[in-house]
Amino acid sequence: MDGPAPTPTDDSERASIEAHAGADRIALIASSFHRVTGRPLLAGGAPLWSAPMVILAHGTQDDPIFFYANRMALALFETCARDVVRMPSRYSAEAMERAERARFLDAVGARNFMADYAGVRISQRGARFRIEQAVVWNLLDGDGAIHGQAACFDRWTALD
Repeated sequence: MDGPAPTPTDDSERASIEAHAGADRIALIASSFHRVTGRPLLAGGAPLWSAPMVILAHGTQDDPIFFYANRMALALFETCARDVVRMPSRYSAEAMERAERARFLDAVGARNFMADYAGVRISQRGARFRIEQAVVWNLLDGDGAIHGQAACFDRWTALD
């Protein structure tokens, strides 16, 4: 991790995100990671909210909207729960990066997960940063249905 460390957001942000996402979809983030990678997302079932990494997830809409962002994600993307759950996930990348991001997500869709992704992202306040060694996976339930995609990473470098 390079650049300033994100600062934690408060409990009301957590409650807002968890109420919006719902317990089943939050559980699916971790269970689908294990299902497609064969390893746990977090040791010992630790809560996603306080994980020492960014965790984001979006749904299956034509223009997917984030439904989950943990504390570190909200801080890094300089946003709040109210705004992130209304935001199309494509807005996490600069306009010039969106086509590459879309191609990558299509590849994830076909393979269920990909590791070692890198790309430039942008916060809501315009701060640019490069994420590295990200894992992106399909939110795949036990019946094989896809409910969206999620990403996690703990390495980034500020570009501004």
